[in-house]
Amino acid sequence: MRIVIAPDKFKGSLSAPDVARHLETGLQWTRDSGRISNLEVLRIPVADGGEGTLDAAVGSGFGRRSAVVTGPTGQPVRADFAVRGRDAVIEMAAASGLAVLPGAAAGGAPDSATATGASSLGTGELIRAALDAGCRQIILGVGGSANTDGGAGVLQGLGARLLDADGCELPPGGAALTRLARIDFSGFDARLEETRFVLASDVGNPLLGPSGAARIFGPQKGATPADVELLDAALAHFVQVLAAEIGPRALRAAEAPGAGAAGGVGYAAIAVLAATRRPGIDVVLEFTGLAERLAGADLVITGEGSLDEQSLLGKTPVGVARAARHAGVPVVAVCGRSALSPEQISTSGFRAVHALTELESNVDTCIAEAAALLERLGRNIGLQLAGPAAQHTTVSKESQHA
Repeated sequence: MRIVIAPDKFKGSLSAPDVARHLETGLQWTRDSGRISNLEVLRIPVADGGEGTLDAAVGSGFGRRSAVVTGPTGQPVRADFAVRGRDAVIEMAAASGLAVLPGAAAGGAPDSATATGASSLGTGELIRAALDAGCRQIILGVGGSANTDGGAGVLQGLGARLLDADGCELPPGGAALTRLARIDFSGFDARLEETRFVLASDVGNPLLGPSGAARIFGPQKGATPADVELLDAALAHFVQVLAAEIGPRALRAAEAPGAGAAGGVGYAAIAVLAATRRPGIDVVLEFTGLAERLAGADLVITGEGSLDEQSLLGKTPVGVARAARHAGVPVVAVCGRSALSPEQISTSGFRAVHALTELESNVDTCIAEAAALLERLGRNIGLQLAGPAAQHTTVSKESQHA
């Protein structure tokens, strides 16, 4: 029996590789106890293009690299990226994310100064590190960013100079873009001309306006209402200056779906780097080779921390279920908690959904003890596969020890 385990992370609890590993441990119990004699497990951690994308790449054969880059508020941070041949996977949150802000590890929240001054510079530096590693196809997974700078920092990290009316370089951050007079691309990395970019993002927002980067995502990054107005105006000015440098494609890119992703990094990627935006789950499933690796499988196990209506909008478990359906392989989902109705479970392609809350009603305990609970779920799924006789035998033995 061949089982493919392809989960996303359980946010705030376990990474996708850890989820897969603990599920396998539970499944192995049924093999070791003789319930399933020919069990083969293949772990393929996946993600939706945001946090966890790097782990998915490493789990599918990419090598992990690291570089010291400039964090969102100027402090140095060590950020990982993944390389396989001439391909690279970059998770921008590793360089420019909320999670690497000073004090974030201790639970500190971003504030107004961070919202207006945070930069995506480190992401540009990480791209340059990938270029140095010989990569010429770069997947940029966005999500969890601290900046709202339209990707201006990315351009700076790649050699562009953002100048004010006096010819002085601007300080980092979105608010400073109000003083932008000219962008000097003379030092822009020439290797970019032969590099193809994929923007892995499910965010369809434009750069500006009511649905733009500043208004929709700025408050999550510490922006006050006044900051939001300032940042939106600064981004609009950035578009005009960039258009004067590279032409009308800068104007069109501001309206493109995904331009508002990651504080506008999507905009710079589309306008200047000619990135192609694709749904994150599609990109990840492609580079992990999930479809090909489903051949001969008897079951797929996928999942994420919370299964709800958001999950139905292209999140990892539904993407995996779609791939499994095309391969004719049944799929079950595991999660911390599920808010899906039986009808939603069925239409999403899941044969069943198994939640940690079925084993432990206290959500905080589920988060703290997710590893052990996932092993129990893996064991239960294995017993179901082994058949009623194995389940009855196990229940009887456990009753004797009660």
